[in-house]
Amino acid sequence: MSHYTRPIAISKKIRAQGVKGPKYTIWNGSNEEIKNMTFKAEEIVMDINNHDFIPRVLPHYLKWMSLYGKTFTYWFGRTPRICILDSNQVKQILSNRTGIYPKVDPHPLSVLLGKGLVLSNGDQWARHRQVVNPAFHMDKLKMMTKSMAKCAQSMVEKWTEIITKAETESNQPVEMEVSSHFLEMTADVISHTAFGSNYMKGKEVFLAQKEQQMLLFKFLLKVPFPGYKYLPTKDNLYKRKLDKTVNDMLMQIINERFEKKECGYGNDLLGLMLEACMQGGEENRLSMEELIDESKTFFFAGHETTSHLLTWTMFLLGTNKEWQEKLREEVIRECGHDVPTGDVLNKLKLMNMVLLEALRLYGPVVNLRRQALQDLELGDIKVPKGTVLAIPVAILHRDKELWGPDADKFSPVRFENGVNKAAKHPNALLAFSIGPRSCIGQNFAMLEAKIVVSLILQRFSFNISPNYVHAPIELITLQPKFGLQMNIKRLE
Repeated sequence: MSHYTRPIAISKKIRAQGVKGPKYTIWNGSNEEIKNMTFKAEEIVMDINNHDFIPRVLPHYLKWMSLYGKTFTYWFGRTPRICILDSNQVKQILSNRTGIYPKVDPHPLSVLLGKGLVLSNGDQWARHRQVVNPAFHMDKLKMMTKSMAKCAQSMVEKWTEIITKAETESNQPVEMEVSSHFLEMTADVISHTAFGSNYMKGKEVFLAQKEQQMLLFKFLLKVPFPGYKYLPTKDNLYKRKLDKTVNDMLMQIINERFEKKECGYGNDLLGLMLEACMQGGEENRLSMEELIDESKTFFFAGHETTSHLLTWTMFLLGTNKEWQEKLREEVIRECGHDVPTGDVLNKLKLMNMVLLEALRLYGPVVNLRRQALQDLELGDIKVPKGTVLAIPVAILHRDKELWGPDADKFSPVRFENGVNKAAKHPNALLAFSIGPRSCIGQNFAMLEAKIVVSLILQRFSFNISPNYVHAPIELITLQPKFGLQMNIKRLE
């Protein structure tokens, strides 16, 4: 079967099973159609009480579901993708331990993360997991809560200064764009907890990765011709410069640890990883390139996803004042105006429910994708080798059959009996994925979010500014297109 006729043959094979979808277009597949629908959907401005952003962010899924049903096929260039919205099939894919559903390779995020734990597969993934896992044990993470709190306190003090100054000039609540503050604060946290360095030292990595992210998004729906990445175009040259900046900075940080190894590698995430790496035997030892890739993953995943969790949690508490008051009462009851410790954080049950509901409605990852390593059967579908299985998390998180008739509503109470009983399927919440490839940093993210939200609730009341425009957008992760403007007032 030739390179050009294979997509047509696969399309016929999938359609013959009753799985339909848009027609394959030579070279671009469905990309142009997706791009056109997404561009048009960006004009939609939502009401702040409407949490169903699917028409804005995934308009192509919405259209194709209405035409072809929940299971349909479409094309990313010459690669077929099958949409999977059956919870049992999702569990079959994500919980599989044989490696027949690996991460997509090559993965577009490899520009940001290299071949670290998030994107590696097979034996390489198992080796990386063994080295990285010790750094994320809960007892180790609890030791990092002081660093998290210190960074959060610095942000809160900055807010207090801004608001105090503004209040002397006016008696009105102060409008602040908070998502940029969260992004900087979570970068500061990961600088301390992962690299033991201050924000200024890690700033170059942080800024370079943000540039990489924007460059990546620019080309996300473009199908490059073979060899394009090697051409000396303006974008390619800039990309190489950013890659070098990130690699050089991280190599410098890692080499400094090796030079001081007599005093120990350190108690931060990098130090714990290096210790596990050097003690694990020659066969499990990571190369410098692999250590750099894991450090990239620490930095990007450690601040990007948590910052957006904080942003959307603030948005939801700003539009649901009764829950803001409930959480404030819980925080004051459990720790007064002190900085919450690891033990106190475990007692914040309502806080946990709100964060889980924020992850359900506005989780940072809109889509999960796995690739069929071989011809296989998924339910009653025969999936050809190389097919990508696309799991639209945001749509599953709004499925009324799973979550009930109020699936589009903010209702943290659904999590009062835990994650497994919140919906009709125990694995319905996919914010951190499930199975062996679930997010290793989920406890880190939840601890950090609880600390930050607690400190904010102790000191401020807040609501959404009239200047805020509710326009969620997927820029690798889900975020408010124009930032989050909030009116914030100091508490007496």
